[in-house]
Amino acid sequence: MDEAGGQARTAGVVGDADGVAASLLAAGLRTVEGDTDSVLSADPAILVAVGEGALLELARRAPPVPILPVEAGRGVRSVPRAALPGVGERLTTGEWAVEEHPLLDLAWDGGETTAFFDAMLVTAGPADISEFTVRAGGEHVARFRADGVVATTPAGSPGYARTAGGPVVDPGLDVLVVVPVAPFATSLGHWVVPPEISLTVERDEAAVEVLADDRSAGDAPVGDPVRVAVTDRVEVVRVPEGLSPFGRRERELEKL
Repeated sequence: MDEAGGQARTAGVVGDADGVAASLLAAGLRTVEGDTDSVLSADPAILVAVGEGALLELARRAPPVPILPVEAGRGVRSVPRAALPGVGERLTTGEWAVEEHPLLDLAWDGGETTAFFDAMLVTAGPADISEFTVRAGGEHVARFRADGVVATTPAGSPGYARTAGGPVVDPGLDVLVVVPVAPFATSLGHWVVPPEISLTVERDEAAVEVLADDRSAGDAPVGDPVRVAVTDRVEVVRVPEGLSPFGRRERELEKL
């Protein structure tokens, strides 16, 4: 869902701020730069995440103010660094919108973590294979042998899940995409499901890791599900200079 943004006055910049703060200052915004904790403690009106790493670190905190992604991936309609002067003017005049993105909670026997892009169960060894079951909304979806399985939010759908054969999903949809990773049966597809699922390792034949946004979060238990659900939402700034998740800038698409 999109909501109109207000007139921002202070921006907190996290990540590679080279040239970013100057562009925002020129547009009339006060800026705060630093690590995530120091920027959040300054209570800025808007956060600017430069790079994917900065975006993930901020998003997993579920901050109370919107995040402007800069060169941080197509799934969040991030803006190129070169477009910041014009984007800064939009922020100060209120010509921007907010788009909500889901934040995932992963919970299993022995662990819990959060993810913004994707959650994955994957065998620890490069030549290992295991068996996985997917359930969504209380229903059985699939059982298959593979190197792993990834569940991605719309924001993460242009990333790893796409390379594994999944679709790119519009950020406005309230769904998850589940994709087998290197499945033994090549006829397997992928599934677009409600945003509450479970992923289970069915056989004790290879060590399987839980990854959240490509971070190792521990070992997946055998026979007990890893539950993945939306527990919070992150507000992300949407402007015409942003990259469409489908490969073009929104401003270019408006001309078609």
